[in-house]
Amino acid sequence: MNEELVAEVVRRVVAEVERRRVEVRAPTPARWPPQRVALGSDHGGYEMKGDLARYLERKGYAVVDCGTSSRDSCDYPEFALAVARQVRDGKCDAGIVIDGAGIGSGMAANKVAGVRCAVCHDVASVLNSREHNDANVLSLGAGFLPLALARRMVALWLTTEHAGGRHLRRVRMIRELDS
Repeated sequence: MNEELVAEVVRRVVAEVERRRVEVRAPTPARWPPQRVALGSDHGGYEMKGDLARYLERKGYAVVDCGTSSRDSCDYPEFALAVARQVRDGKCDAGIVIDGAGIGSGMAANKVAGVRCAVCHDVASVLNSREHNDANVLSLGAGFLPLALARRMVALWLTTEHAGGRHLRRVRMIRELDS
């Protein structure tokens, strides 16, 4: 191979690497558990959100309430987006979104670059979301979870560290999907 051809190949590879570079504005904080937690829900999760806010404040967390403020019918993407932006922008270390099933809010939150929102329905999925996936937003379905279980899941989620190791490579791959 001549030097000009090698230089051209190197230039193209460097350009492709630069094109694919992903900027994540607010990666999961180096210090977990988080101190500030954003909470948001639609009308279906309003009661659970209030209960969890009081629970978290008693445990010493600073809580940022992203709405809703009543049981009146509203649209979950609005509140999931508000929570996800708090996490993305580094205003909160973690977020929790709640709607009837948890699925729609999880989908909406995951549209925000840098957010890894996990829809969890039991203790095992909570552990997996943190240990393996380094989730920084948790989505819960108020229609499927008793309050006592939701509190237990939130407490576990907020105190479970990411396992690192082989999982770190996979989390980096997920981050690259934000491009």
